[in-house]
Amino acid sequence: MTDAKPVLHLDNIVKTFPGVRALDDVSFSVMPGEVHALMGENGAGKSTLMKVLGGIYQPDGGAIYMGDERVVMAGPLEAKAKGIVFIHQELSLAEELSVAENIYLGELPRKSFGRVDWGLLTEKTNAILKKLNVGFDARTRVGDLSIANQQMVEIARALTVDAKAVIFDEPTASLTDAEKVVLFDVISDLKADGVGIIYISHRMEEIFKITDRISILRDGQYQGTVNTSDTTEESLTQMMIGRKLDLSRNASHHELGDVALEVRGLSCGKLYSDVSFQVRRGEVVGFYGLVGAGRTEIAETLFGLRDAHSGQILLDGEEVRINSPADAIQRGISLVPEDRKGQGLVLGMNCRDNMTLPQVDDLTAGPFVAEGAEVAIFDQYRDRLDIRTPGWKQQVGNLSGGNQQKIVIGKWLSMHPSVLIVDEPTRGIDVGSKSEIHKLLRELAAQGYAVMVISSEMPEVLHVSDRIVAMYSGRIMRTFTSEEVTEDSLIQAISGLGGDKAA
Repeated sequence: MTDAKPVLHLDNIVKTFPGVRALDDVSFSVMPGEVHALMGENGAGKSTLMKVLGGIYQPDGGAIYMGDERVVMAGPLEAKAKGIVFIHQELSLAEELSVAENIYLGELPRKSFGRVDWGLLTEKTNAILKKLNVGFDARTRVGDLSIANQQMVEIARALTVDAKAVIFDEPTASLTDAEKVVLFDVISDLKADGVGIIYISHRMEEIFKITDRISILRDGQYQGTVNTSDTTEESLTQMMIGRKLDLSRNASHHELGDVALEVRGLSCGKLYSDVSFQVRRGEVVGFYGLVGAGRTEIAETLFGLRDAHSGQILLDGEEVRINSPADAIQRGISLVPEDRKGQGLVLGMNCRDNMTLPQVDDLTAGPFVAEGAEVAIFDQYRDRLDIRTPGWKQQVGNLSGGNQQKIVIGKWLSMHPSVLIVDEPTRGIDVGSKSEIHKLLRELAAQGYAVMVISSEMPEVLHVSDRIVAMYSGRIMRTFTSEEVTEDSLIQAISGLGGDKAA
């Protein structure tokens, strides 16, 4: 690889916005057949750099080279014509169109008189889908697919052109473990064909599994490039955030209070069955399992989004019926959802309005909302949670993932719940913000909250939980204390083994 010329080279790229130098002399190269990770905290400049590369932004300084040729990307179509393909984290599909139409949008094969050659379109699309080993075909309506399968349609687009460089932006955020294997096989095939790959991800295990080299950005500045085989997670973290992180397991140093939430024999059809557990005040209980284990569905039931068919829910020892989110909120249960952008926030609204949305009826002065009360609530939780934003007027869609998550958490904390349920608390969040969220969850427990954390990341549940509930196929297989759990025993439990010690 060292004798070859880079397929892509960015030379001293500068991009400035009013008052902000987003990119400051950033340079790095991608070689043919290389998987090159680009890492950094949210706000480090990764997205800005990719928008420069894709022609969405024009750089204020520096140059882009493909091979020996200096190129100027006048727009996304020109970038694609030059062989640069983007697989975006945020889906950009037309839901009413078919899979085939989405994959070849703007490039539909034609017959005479400009008619679409539907037969050829279907044939070409199905050939690509076969490589991806997916369970749908060319004629499937995209809106009928799961989010994970829609992501596979995005990936299929990369296989329709003679790509020289493919940029994957958090491509596994919505994929199951089985779909990740298919994606990694696709990346391996692209690599074998000499395609240069930029892989953007916060997931360390993926970075160490599939990449050759890693380049780091921090505050818009290039921090260096390292060989993946020569570095460690701790070293990368220090390069990204400039400090060490506490990666130890959770060890509570406060006494637990009374049982705040108890679930007895809760069942909901095929989603989960005979589920029983307790969460005490001052305790973080982690729920861990594979996709489809029933964890999110239990949270939705507790928050009134889903009806249980049998079983009991008790709050402070008293049985309750929760028929709606309004019931849950009134009884002191709050849910930070898995999809913060789709379910937790209104991205076009400002930070203050997002923070106070659930209690806006209680903040009225006559026919008007009491703006001063809203601002006071926002200021209180901005300071308490260290939310980094210029002010309450900032549109929440412009915040980093970590700060968006803090807005959602602050929204529910301002309702003063006794039980806080957090589903996938750090999905799509950089390692520095992830550490802050973990610290926050432990601090909330220490303040007397009963906290449920649902996570697909083993290091996360090991790090934040006092106890871990291992689920498999809708059932609790075993409950571990933080002292007794091991990675092997946890994997066995979520794989359907170890049920002899079921909770």
